Amino acid sequence: MRMNKRWLALLLSLLAAQAFSAPPSPGFADNPIVYFVMTDRFVNGNPSNDRSYGRAPDKAGEIGTFHGGDLAGITQKLKEGYFRSLGVNALWITSPVEQIHGWVVGGNRSFKHYAYHGYWALDYTKLDANMGTREELREMINTAHAQGIRVLFDVVMNHPGYADIRTLAEYKVPVLWPGHEDASLRDYHSFIDYNNFDFGTWWGPGWVRAGLPGYRDGGRDDFTMQLAYLPDFKTEQDKPVDLPPILRNKPDTGARFMPDTGVRGYLVKWLSDWVREFGVDGFRCDTVKHVEPASWLALKRAASAALAEWKNNNPDKKIDDAPFWMTGEVWAHGPERSSWHDAGFDSMINFAFQARAGEDWNSLDAVYRQYAGLQSQGKPHDVLSYISSHDTYLFPRDRLWHGLSALLLAPGGVDLFYGDESARPPGAAPDGDPQQATRSPMNWASMDAALLEHVRRLGRFRAKHVALARGSHLRLSEKPYVFARVDEAHADRVVVAPDVNGNVVIPVRGVFANGARVRDAYSGRQFTVQHGAVAASSIGTVLLEADTK
Repeated sequence: MRMNKRWLALLLSLLAAQAFSAPPSPGFADNPIVYFVMTDRFVNGNPSNDRSYGRAPDKAGEIGTFHGGDLAGITQKLKEGYFRSLGVNALWITSPVEQIHGWVVGGNRSFKHYAYHGYWALDYTKLDANMGTREELREMINTAHAQGIRVLFDVVMNHPGYADIRTLAEYKVPVLWPGHEDASLRDYHSFIDYNNFDFGTWWGPGWVRAGLPGYRDGGRDDFTMQLAYLPDFKTEQDKPVDLPPILRNKPDTGARFMPDTGVRGYLVKWLSDWVREFGVDGFRCDTVKHVEPASWLALKRAASAALAEWKNNNPDKKIDDAPFWMTGEVWAHGPERSSWHDAGFDSMINFAFQARAGEDWNSLDAVYRQYAGLQSQGKPHDVLSYISSHDTYLFPRDRLWHGLSALLLAPGGVDLFYGDESARPPGAAPDGDPQQATRSPMNWASMDAALLEHVRRLGRFRAKHVALARGSHLRLSEKPYVFARVDEAHADRVVVAPDVNGNVVIPVRGVFANGARVRDAYSGRQFTVQHGAVAASSIGTVLLEADTK
């Protein structure tokens, strides 16, 4: 009997501890608020690197040239507190690795297209000089970490860059005709001998499918096709390879021969080394469906081990002990869980939300209800929603107030595209490549101040409240539209009226009790709940949270 009493006492103590223990603190993966910076178009922090590798301005308007934005520019804005004021907790930056040095024909022979966007790699072991130095990268990441902001690299495992004239000439791949230095948009390809077997001294047939002499053609499936005529890495093959010839002929490369290593192994090593040296917190992975899942799993394992090693070696520079995080781009992926979530991805980019963000609030309520419901079903998963993208289009500039409200109040992770918060106007849309218009320079001199302040208030509120990302969704009123999100796991709850003006009664029954003090995070005003509601005076948006002061 005495033993039974001891067990009863132990059980009661455990139950009491559970009842009074604090709820777990939400981590980054519970509420990702990502800001996508197209580095070259953001801030020019170091003009001395603007024309690296002989890259020249385009007299036709510099649609596809390097504009000067760099890592030092991002650091400048971090130190000014720009990103912290928006509430973001991660920066997704375009791939900073060394790109092909020259240009290729863009659109319908309408502009000179350089690799300013980071998707045409030449050397995965080196920083592109237009982006800056390793010291500038280290300072940028350390500055972000000191503010609790993670850094995500855009990475590509599907393809390297095109065979451009400047790079071929510089590394002496003997496939160019005399006079190639003066090639123009109209005659560019006539200076490249595409029938020359000396193309074998470029990446080499063991590394890529390219449809060139001595190389295999691209396949007919997603994993082996040549996307947009780019050379396709043979990541699915385990056959050991030497370094590609172009890197063997590149004196400054950090690439080294690795015995018994296939293409996948080299790419995984090169990419995870950035994590190991600098503490990169995650990757946004490009063209995911064109690379087999085994390669993504290998990258996730290697990068996770590299980040753990960096954190162990740099305890004073890490944000926390959260694991490496990956999100991926699979064209047309929606909010549902897919098999890609089992291929190393914590999140997938949600292409579906952009088309829905412009709908009225009652229609959006159905979207919110769907997203919150999907997250609570089956295995945990997340998506990253956006309203503007470098690969699709910019959300209508005259509807950004509504669109950004819709985004920053959506369940799941969110991705804010640079310049949406400031109403950055679109750039030129060259014939054959209208997406270039989405990548215009950041409009620092002509920002929409009212919109920027609106986004800042929404972003900071979201950063405080994991319930917006992870909570159950409940519509409390149709006119005016009011909803609640409640996250029991983290003991967080909010009530939101996204589009109200003047004196308004906000129902809060079932979320905040009568007599409770609440605060409108948008206006800073405090209220007391009476009769299951709050009588508020709104300046456009009401964001109610418990008043803990």
